[in-house]
Amino acid sequence: MFIRVVMLAAAVCLALSGCKHLTKPRISKRAASPATVASTTMTRPHRLSPGRHVQPAGWQVTTQGHNPEPLYRLDSGDRLRVVVFGQDNLSRTYSVDGSGFISMPLIGGVKARGATSFELEDKIAAQLRSKYVKDPKVTVEVVTHRPFFILGEVRRPGQFAYVNGMTVQTAVAIAGGYTERAREKKFKLTRKVNGRNATLVVSSDYRLQPGDTIYVKERLF
Repeated sequence: MFIRVVMLAAAVCLALSGCKHLTKPRISKRAASPATVASTTMTRPHRLSPGRHVQPAGWQVTTQGHNPEPLYRLDSGDRLRVVVFGQDNLSRTYSVDGSGFISMPLIGGVKARGATSFELEDKIAAQLRSKYVKDPKVTVEVVTHRPFFILGEVRRPGQFAYVNGMTVQTAVAIAGGYTERAREKKFKLTRKVNGRNATLVVSSDYRLQPGDTIYVKERLF
């Protein structure tokens, strides 16, 4: 009887040991394929908050070839039509003098140099409001721009009337075209910025402003 109990216990232990082997997971030693690795390591797309801009790595923003038109700043030589609604004695054409001022009845000199037409409107309105007119409505319009200048290898160098939207190429045409020795790709341009002359090298499609001076260089060969 004792021998049967021992044999039964041994059989139960063997059965339990076999179950453990059956339930143990088998690990494959075979290397994962590249496709499998790629699929498991792929990252989710990065989400951006609304309005946020991310510049791609290595991307350089450039404005080369673009010539955005800046705000036009008034200066000596500009002729302006100033209209003050309901004040006919103030509404007329004024010239910006050599000091950069226009001279108006009642308020006298108003500095125009360096201001846009909208800024000059505000200046005139403020001076009128302080003493003479309760709620002035003022508009300023450029009637005649100050001239531009072109020198160097053109047939008629000198001073010419500015034309809206003109480029260096337009200026050369107004000056009679190039001479035989002219360099036709790069030009030196001088412009007054914040009261100082700034010089830069530009191409023929560069947009000009009144008061600019263009110099057409001579070819080296």
